[in-house]
Amino acid sequence: MHLLDRIRAAADRITARLTLVGADPHDDEDLRARKALLILISVLILPVAALWGALYLAFGSPVGVVPLVYFGILLGAIAVFSRTRDFPWLLRVGQVDILLAPTLSMIPLGGFLESGGVGLWGILAPLGALVFSDVRSAARWYVAFLVVFLGSGIAGEVMGPIWAPLPVWFTSTMLALNIAVGGTIVFTLLAVFASQRRDALAALRLEQAKAENLLLNILPRSIADRLKAQTRPIADQFGSASILFADVVDFTPWSERLPPAEVVGYLDHLFSHFDDLAERYGLEKIKTIGDCYMVAGGVPTPRLDHARALALMALDMLEAMRSDDDVGHLGLELRVGINSGPVVAGVIGRKRFLYDLWGDAVNTASRMESHGTPGRIQITGATYELLGDEFECEPRGTIAVKGKGEVEAWYLIGPRGDRGSAANDGAREQTLADRGREP
Repeated sequence: MHLLDRIRAAADRITARLTLVGADPHDDEDLRARKALLILISVLILPVAALWGALYLAFGSPVGVVPLVYFGILLGAIAVFSRTRDFPWLLRVGQVDILLAPTLSMIPLGGFLESGGVGLWGILAPLGALVFSDVRSAARWYVAFLVVFLGSGIAGEVMGPIWAPLPVWFTSTMLALNIAVGGTIVFTLLAVFASQRRDALAALRLEQAKAENLLLNILPRSIADRLKAQTRPIADQFGSASILFADVVDFTPWSERLPPAEVVGYLDHLFSHFDDLAERYGLEKIKTIGDCYMVAGGVPTPRLDHARALALMALDMLEAMRSDDDVGHLGLELRVGINSGPVVAGVIGRKRFLYDLWGDAVNTASRMESHGTPGRIQITGATYELLGDEFECEPRGTIAVKGKGEVEAWYLIGPRGDRGSAANDGAREQTLADRGREP
């Protein structure tokens, strides 16, 4: 086992050094991998070519010069590539070299069998194009291989051996070696290519998952799916929905006394908690504007209890501001406004797009927040009617709202009956049950 480990470690070191041949810091991962694979295959072929040439020369066949010429050309091409880093040039030289040298050797050796099948090595030319280039190029190289292989083999059969025939046992042995060693080279080429392809696909799937998660952090899943399937703007009309705006009271003067990182950290902690609440109640966070948080119910998936779900979330938001954790101890308060009514929802633009809402119901919800009272939840008559008798509300009377005139408003107090956690939990469970019964 120690010997195998040492051999494996030595092979890894050699492979690592080979990957540096012709490497360019500006290469992308794909080009770097293709360069490394081509150099690896070329280096594996070099000793085979030298051995083949030596064997033929040892048996008195001048054809042994051809593999040695091939060896010299390929070695020189690798040396030039290490300086120029010209990958297409190295690939073309290697393809022409492997296509012509072994196949043309069949002519003086006497054809297909007398040559020991040495022309089969030419198949590496189209395979190289298939792995390192494209299918169209590979098809052209394959046609060239067929023409040269068949032409050289037939010419060798017609002309017969130019020099004295080699021993039958040697020809048979070379046939076996050409098939075995050539097949090993082909298998290695395809195995490494398949491994790189599998790794590339795995990396691609990982990046696609990251992109999908990022998109879903920006858009609702149903909207993201529609956006990927169509190019026209997405716009939907909803007859009934509820919108909530929440603003941190006196946040600007408070933030001016703190370092920027602490201000951002506070908002991140607070709004992340609100995100969790929105997910718990099945609501849709629309956006944040500075220290203002906007969330809606009934979009993009219509639901009957959108006002109730939003009311429960608003109560939990105020509870979070009064808690003893690192948000509540700061002593800040929220001003919350809710309104219900028809809205238009959609995605517009091509850059930095988001899912947004438009309509009078949205504007009125914003006014409910801006004209509200710190630490309280102000709702309109439309939302009050939807909540019915399930929640206790305190009339505020009419307030002057810009662009709307006098608007009647209420303060949302909490679920009727016990205002403690038990009542809140029961209302939450009822909300989830109603959502399950929706079509």
